[in-house]
Amino acid sequence: MTWILLLAGFALLVAGAEYLVRGAASLAMDFGISPLVVGLTVVAFGTSSPELAVSVFSSLKGQAGLALGNVVGSNICNVLVILGLSALVAPLVVSRQVVRLEVPIMIGVSFLLVGMALDGSLARWEGMLLFLGAIVYTGWTVRRSLRENKQKPAEDEVDNAIVPSSRPMQIVQIVGGLALLGLGSRWLVQGAVTIAQHFGVSDLVIGLTVVAIGTSLPELATSVLASIRGQRDIAVGNVVGSNIFNILVVLGLTAAVVPGGVPVPRSALTFDLPVMLAVAVACLPIFLTGHRIARREGALFFAYYGIYAAFLIMTAMEHEAKPLFVQAVLIFVVPLTLVTLGISLWRHFRVVPYGKD
Repeated sequence: MTWILLLAGFALLVAGAEYLVRGAASLAMDFGISPLVVGLTVVAFGTSSPELAVSVFSSLKGQAGLALGNVVGSNICNVLVILGLSALVAPLVVSRQVVRLEVPIMIGVSFLLVGMALDGSLARWEGMLLFLGAIVYTGWTVRRSLRENKQKPAEDEVDNAIVPSSRPMQIVQIVGGLALLGLGSRWLVQGAVTIAQHFGVSDLVIGLTVVAIGTSLPELATSVLASIRGQRDIAVGNVVGSNIFNILVVLGLTAAVVPGGVPVPRSALTFDLPVMLAVAVACLPIFLTGHRIARREGALFFAYYGIYAAFLIMTAMEHEAKPLFVQAVLIFVVPLTLVTLGISLWRHFRVVPYGKD
């Protein structure tokens, strides 16, 4: 029965992503809102709804580690796995708006979350402040898009396979897609958590791995399908927007509604939150160099998630090879990454002088 839930959940996620991408793209064309902004708002919030449901429910049930691990793990998975796989399917062109506005906002809210968590918890007033930030961000993004589209026609790519449909059909596609995504995530996570708990894994590790990957499958399905269909702005905007919404909406609402807020384990402060922050910061130079995510960069992202997942598994199993593994990463992987990013930035600014990009 557990495996049936897993397979059925995955099938519903794929179907829900298909409906959501079609409905959101068609709605954007009708209202004059760019597909990028739809990806950053409507699609991002919709695909973050499983994280919201899981985090609030688990916190009310006393599994706060699961709630925090879900958001932190999902943000890491969104960049490394989803953008990685989407870029492997087709190299992604990154909008200048994403590089100059949305990625810095994602980095900023990530720093804000880490700062709020330093005292060992997210208080209710901090959750309310985060949620207020989500309202301000959404309103500002949509208003800016409408104002810019009045000044000049939208230049975003529109997939010819997405045919404009009637307003009732758009609503049905979006609501139906979100419903399928929510139900599919619930079934998949329910089955996955049952398997993980069978092996005695902690709530935080389950949240960082099984639940994070499960609730990120809507983003994965949506971004990969959008990439295949040519809606690359939705593919990138969905990931960046989802990371912003995960922090501002999911953790914000969770901390606001749960009595006592959300406690932050020391292990999350010393490792998982810094990794989430590093992944967010790493997006900026990669997005900046050529305003695209090449297949090699997608492969690099995906490989990094494999390293992160291996560390979590070794930690959960208390494997004796963990110290050697960490030493190898520090000696080889980290310096190689810094050198690669440095060379990419040097080449970029050598070819494109600052201020002329």
